[in-house]
Amino acid sequence: MLYYLKLYVLTFVGFLAIDMVWLALVARGFYKSQLGFLLSDQPNWWAAIVFYMLFIAGLLVFAVVPGLQDGSLRKALMLGAFFGLVTYATYDLTNQATVKNWPWIVTVVDMVWGTVLAGSVTAFGYLVGRWLR
Repeated sequence: MLYYLKLYVLTFVGFLAIDMVWLALVARGFYKSQLGFLLSDQPNWWAAIVFYMLFIAGLLVFAVVPGLQDGSLRKALMLGAFFGLVTYATYDLTNQATVKNWPWIVTVVDMVWGTVLAGSVTAFGYLVGRWLR
């Protein structure tokens, strides 16, 4: 159990590092220009933290651990990227279907980012998992 706790915490740290670079350097202006009419002045940090915690748990259960069990970085990476695509598509395509004037460019960029982010974090988690063993 201690192995999985360490794996979770270190993967979480990797996720935060990658996602914060995206949010701080790349996405801030993009989202403001596309969704400024919807954005809050301050993020709801509790909601963000809960999302991050669940997302990392999902990556571990559905991608990192299966990859580690098979000794396959490729498997982990492909499962993680697919998990990212599906989760980000769920959010964005639901918004596309229900939010008036939701920009298509946001949906496309988010889905690509979710795929890249989850694949990258899964690869990181896989390597951490191998290192911890």
